[in-house]
Amino acid sequence: MYRCFRLLTFLLTLAICLQLPQTVQAQKTGGELPPGRKIYLGRRIAQTMHYLGAPWLIRDGREREERCSQMLANLGVKPGMTVCDMGCGNGYYSLKLAKLVGAQGKVIAVDIQPEMLTFLRQRAAKEKITNITPTLGSLIDPQLPPGKVDIILCVDVYHEFSHPEHMLREMRKSLAPNGLLVLLEYREEDPTVPIKPLHKMSKNQVNKEMAANGLKLAKQYDELPWQHMMFYRRDETFGAK
Repeated sequence: MYRCFRLLTFLLTLAICLQLPQTVQAQKTGGELPPGRKIYLGRRIAQTMHYLGAPWLIRDGREREERCSQMLANLGVKPGMTVCDMGCGNGYYSLKLAKLVGAQGKVIAVDIQPEMLTFLRQRAAKEKITNITPTLGSLIDPQLPPGKVDIILCVDVYHEFSHPEHMLREMRKSLAPNGLLVLLEYREEDPTVPIKPLHKMSKNQVNKEMAANGLKLAKQYDELPWQHMMFYRRDETFGAK
């Protein structure tokens, strides 16, 4: 555990030093990006983890530490679904989700770093998985189809969004009528979770930010060792006079 914690500390430090240039992101959106936030609704936003830290995502101890299979068993994925792995990295969850949705289903794997998507493609090809669509998103738009996504899974990534309002608006639009946005975030309330405070969120903060963007809590799963698991639906009354 100590060795893992030291590695995590190094990678998070690396993430601060190696940021994805906004000029590259601007090219993907066809213009200048709006300014990113440093603080949102009282929470300081963390920097995106750089692709050089990708090996940590597929570390040997991840299942033991986070009970990833337990999370997936409670996610509600069914064959034939369209599922998004938001901030997919090198595809740790994308590959598992692809097997759960089956040949008739689809996984949209979104990341803002093309290098991460290259790693994902390599891993998918090695396992002969063909129902994943790697998608290069931007800081303000994940490039999801409107009204088509059954589940959007955000594992320890939402707290790094530099433009949370833009991203939540686009994700909300992409949800199918009964679609769910599922957030996993390291528990700020638990000091024993060995993650830097900037990369943790409390339930109260998550709920505050989702409600401010037209999403309401549908349910939650509280049995994971390190993370909150919170399910959100569109709030159809949002913005109504």
